[in-house]
Amino acid sequence: MYNCYIHREANVKNVIHSIWQVDHFTYFNKEYIIPKGIVEIIFNFSNGSPIIAQIVSSKFSLPNCFINGFNSRPIQILLPKQQVFFGIRFQPLAIKRVFGNLASEFSDIVVDLTLLDSTINSLWHQLAEQENFNNRVSVFLAWAKRHFIELHPQEQLINNFLYTVNQHDLSVRDLANLLCYSPRHLSRKIFEATGMNTEEILLYKKYLHAVHLIHHTELPLTAIAYQCQFSDQSHFIKSFKMYTNMTPGEYKQNKSFVKGHLYKDVR
Repeated sequence: MYNCYIHREANVKNVIHSIWQVDHFTYFNKEYIIPKGIVEIIFNFSNGSPIIAQIVSSKFSLPNCFINGFNSRPIQILLPKQQVFFGIRFQPLAIKRVFGNLASEFSDIVVDLTLLDSTINSLWHQLAEQENFNNRVSVFLAWAKRHFIELHPQEQLINNFLYTVNQHDLSVRDLANLLCYSPRHLSRKIFEATGMNTEEILLYKKYLHAVHLIHHTELPLTAIAYQCQFSDQSHFIKSFKMYTNMTPGEYKQNKSFVKGHLYKDVR
């Protein structure tokens, strides 16, 4: 079962993009999550043995609650039979206001959130006691109220830019003009949110748009490369493989019903 919630009030939307929950049994042993261009915290309520994850060569057990930022490398997870995850996708530039750290500090790494905020452990127990997704949303929003903030309009524009699937066909200067920053100031703000500079994020967004089109359309890969503004098919394949360790064709052949997630090894 998959649930998703998006709040409409501005003070909440300045901090939280969306809230989701996965609660189901799986027939697969492994999950392979390619970079998705999001910042989220995840509460793990799965029973059984610790869940082992790996980014590049680093292996670790997933904490009860963790934060993860804009990844540029895939995550591999050894799945329990039943997954119960409750997640909150944050606006990237709100992370510093909420937890005191830049979102870029959590790229390509999983950090135990209880080490950053002493109230998280108590919140985990409150959420675990709830019987359904809607109750968990209410409990989390009650906890989060103290973090609701007014973002500067320019920061809202950056958050919106980062979470849209297009707007990657601009030059650095044109993007800076669109978002009302100098190129240098924009690069600093983009780095705070993602760990990448402006040129790197524009390439990253081309890749994310390609993932979106592979998942949601029947376009041939040559057409996707063209729509995503890659210079040629070779550049498309090289860039896609840099982030995912697979070619666009391999992702298309093995993709699951969830964008960015692949499942392997039937139990």
